[in-house]
Amino acid sequence: MPQTILIVDDEKRLVSLVQSYLAQEGYRVLTAYNGRDALPLAKKEKPDLIILDIMMPEMNGYDFMRAHRAESDTPIIMLTAKVEDEDKVIGLELGADDYVTKPFKPRELMARVRNVLRRAGKSEATAKTLRVSDIMLDRDSREVQVLDRSLDLTPSEFDLLAALMSTPGRVYSRLDLLDVIQGVRYEGYERTIDTHIKNLRAKIESDPRKPRYIETVYGVGYRLNKG
Repeated sequence: MPQTILIVDDEKRLVSLVQSYLAQEGYRVLTAYNGRDALPLAKKEKPDLIILDIMMPEMNGYDFMRAHRAESDTPIIMLTAKVEDEDKVIGLELGADDYVTKPFKPRELMARVRNVLRRAGKSEATAKTLRVSDIMLDRDSREVQVLDRSLDLTPSEFDLLAALMSTPGRVYSRLDLLDVIQGVRYEGYERTIDTHIKNLRAKIESDPRKPRYIETVYGVGYRLNKG
C-alpha cells in the first residue's frame, strides 16, 4: 500500500504541482483547499503525512493544527509565505514537524517529505527499548512512557528524545539534533530545535520551567540527565 499524503492549500496551481511530484514518487495524494474541509478528510483517510498551508480561507493552518492535534499525531509539514520566526515558532508549538517557506523548490519539499516519513516509521532494524531514569522509549512501537504515563509525541519529538536517551549525559548541539530530525544540517533552521524541546518538556516534565530530564547547556545545546 502506498503512503497517503494530504495537501491542504488554497492555491490550486501549487496543489496541482505538489500533487504531481508526489504522485511521481509513488504516493497516494489527497487534496483540500482549506482547513475546514481538510479536518473530516484527515479523520476519515488517516494520511501518513499532511502538507499544510498556513494562510487559508474558512480555517487557517494554525486552527487546523489545533483541532487535528486533539485527535491525531499525524506528521505535518507547514507551508508558509511568512518569513518571521514568530510565525514559524507558532506552527512548531502547535505540533508541526517541519516547515518550508514559499516560494520553494519542489525537490526540497520532496526531500522534507521523505525525511519526515522516515522518522515517523523507523525500521525494525533499529527497534530498541531505551530506559533512562523514569522514561521508557520503545523504538519498535514508537511508544514513550514517563512514570507509567503514556505520552503522545510527534515524530520530531520522538526522534529528539530517542537521540538524547541513546547517550545520556552527552551534550548535543542544535545542529546535531537538527541532523537527527531532518537528516541535514540547515543552519537557518537550528532555532526550531528550541521549540521542539519546549514542546517535549511540556509533555515529559512535571514542571517544564524547572526541567528534571532535559537540561539546557547554555551556549551549546541540550543533554538528558543521567539521573
